[in-house]
Amino acid sequence: MNTRIEHLVSWIQKEVKDAGMKGALVGVSGGIDSAVVANLIQRAFPDNSLGVVLPINQRVEDQEDALAVIEEAGLKYKGIELTESYKTIYREIQDQLKDEWNEDAEQLNGANLQARLRMSTLYSVAANYNYLVVGTDNAAEHHTGYFTKYGDGGVDLVPLIHMTKGEVREMARYLGVPSQVVEKNPSAELWEGQSDEEEMGVSYDTIDAYLKGEDIPQEDKKKIDEMHARTKHKRLTPAEPPEFE
Repeated sequence: MNTRIEHLVSWIQKEVKDAGMKGALVGVSGGIDSAVVANLIQRAFPDNSLGVVLPINQRVEDQEDALAVIEEAGLKYKGIELTESYKTIYREIQDQLKDEWNEDAEQLNGANLQARLRMSTLYSVAANYNYLVVGTDNAAEHHTGYFTKYGDGGVDLVPLIHMTKGEVREMARYLGVPSQVVEKNPSAELWEGQSDEEEMGVSYDTIDAYLKGEDIPQEDKKKIDEMHARTKHKRLTPAEPPEFE
């Protein structure tokens, strides 16, 4: 495990250097993936790494798991509450669309706007310090497209992209991530009571098994294949037409 950690730390250092930047930052949510990334960037740049806590409809001081991760990692951090910014933007969109507002899409639309507001904030903070933005998506989330396009998917580096959720959890334990973070139910906290596995309709353990080539129930395989196909556009650069001749 230590060899893999050293590999990722060295890779982050190289990517930052090649980009002509000074360090790296990550949005720390209190989840296991951002906890692992927080530890990796602190090891890569002890003096030039930053955790950013970006609550919406909550206060920074209420983000107990995120703050515990930051403290354990010895990572410097900034907390920026985005509640009023989010409400202002969302209210303006609703007001402008008026009678055309699609209430059926309201919950997911709002959740994706939150993710994209956080992304924009991370890049603004990163620009201030000349840092790269490091993402937290793992192999399971990347394969199924379980991320917001230009939201949490809008990053410069994705060190965990080849690691299953189980491997991320194993690395978290090795790094000493607080146990309440390692064992908590995975959630992007898109809305109250939201669960990743409930929303996807398949467990991370099952997706991990699929990615490792193991046999899984046919129904689950079908769900994973459908998610992968449906979200292909998220894993590609913007589509472009053939050059006109």
